[in-house]
Amino acid sequence: MRATLLLGIMLTLLSGCASVPRYDGKLDRLSGAAAKPRIVGVRGPLSVEQSKAILARISHQAGAGDMLQRHLAIERAVADTPLVAGNRTRVLRNGPETFPAIFSAIYGAKHSVNMEYYIVEDVAKRAQGVAVNILYDSYGSLGTRDDFFKRLRTAGVKLLEFHPINPLDARDGYSPNDRDHRKMLVVDGRTAIVGGVNLSTTYESNPLSLSAVRHRGSGEHADDRPSPDTTAPAAAHERWRDTDIEIEGPAVAQLQGLFLAHWAQAGGKPPDNADFFPAIGRDGNEIVRIIGSSPTDALPRYYITLLSAIRNAGQSIWLSAAYFVPTHEEMEALEDAARRGVDVRLILPDHSDSQLAIDVAHSRYEDLLEAGVKIFETHDVFLHSKTVVIDNVWSAVGSSNFDQRSVLFNDEVDAIVLGEQTAREIRATLEHDLRESRRIDPADWNARPFGQKIKEYFARVWESLL
Repeated sequence: MRATLLLGIMLTLLSGCASVPRYDGKLDRLSGAAAKPRIVGVRGPLSVEQSKAILARISHQAGAGDMLQRHLAIERAVADTPLVAGNRTRVLRNGPETFPAIFSAIYGAKHSVNMEYYIVEDVAKRAQGVAVNILYDSYGSLGTRDDFFKRLRTAGVKLLEFHPINPLDARDGYSPNDRDHRKMLVVDGRTAIVGGVNLSTTYESNPLSLSAVRHRGSGEHADDRPSPDTTAPAAAHERWRDTDIEIEGPAVAQLQGLFLAHWAQAGGKPPDNADFFPAIGRDGNEIVRIIGSSPTDALPRYYITLLSAIRNAGQSIWLSAAYFVPTHEEMEALEDAARRGVDVRLILPDHSDSQLAIDVAHSRYEDLLEAGVKIFETHDVFLHSKTVVIDNVWSAVGSSNFDQRSVLFNDEVDAIVLGEQTAREIRATLEHDLRESRRIDPADWNARPFGQKIKEYFARVWESLL
């Protein structure tokens, strides 16, 4: 506990006044001069005619072809990763859907299991000749016992620590802010699962036995990023709400490449020789783009992609956010969308493992409500989901929070999906959340105590760390 508190204090001192810069000019240039969308199929880049046919189908689903073309063009220029056709996706809601999918993929592995998030304790696959490689964040693993890592190494699992904690050695530019916040699993180069779900016993609040999962902390805020506040963590068995997405098809290669690149960046030797990139045929109809974000990027790729999608929305923007600490550009984009008649709905938590994050979010409600944004707060649940669905065709599921830390400091991974099926599944999960949430009434909100407003306003001092 003392070490964690000390690290939190150090983080505050080292962070200074970091803030997210504005990207309006760059977005405008991308909007006017972006390259045509590049779509890759199972046999390589598609022809112009094939690409047009796929985009026409999606545009017909969306009911707004020009708007979708604009989304695609800007994403291509910003993300610098291709749109990959021919994928099957499945939205996984909470632990009872996510963990069986994770364990099923691991148990069925024939060649390799590559993981970049919280640790799975079952290592039987290694004994069966499957290469198991686990990349974990140093700070996020502070709560993991050494004997657990020892058992994994004894079983032959390759472990690699991302950005080892060493605050006394600044020669390599050490900063406690640099975190590997990605959460993904890639099995045999064919199946991938990515999203916000941590492999932690905090998800035991759902009716599922997690004998293969080891507890590594109480909540993502406690695990992933120290805070200057001393808010008590969420109850160990509180009901958690989260979302992952399973992907099968050629887009899995992007996640595999992302894992291997991060493994090398962390100083790891090449993993066991395995068929990491098998030939994969068309498995579905969804178009997927994988975005791996890093603070070393010249542009924050996912942030710019999300911002452009919000700015170009024509019908609806629905999102759920575990930590809602928006940038000025995100606030403007949401407010402008609502003012032009877009149905903007935010599903946010009414409590968190960071009271400061809640206070900052509350300090933004008044302006959003005045612009016409509809805000709903969950109750009796620990909201950890990070999902967006725009115009019922553009969807995002991943590890990025709607906060400034994900833009400034964290390595993140997010899946952008263009297709009606995935959008429909995510919207269905959000509709369920809406039914269990309380809508914030603007008049009641504005009438809250003045002292509460002051407290919320001063919480903004910490917003770049939240």
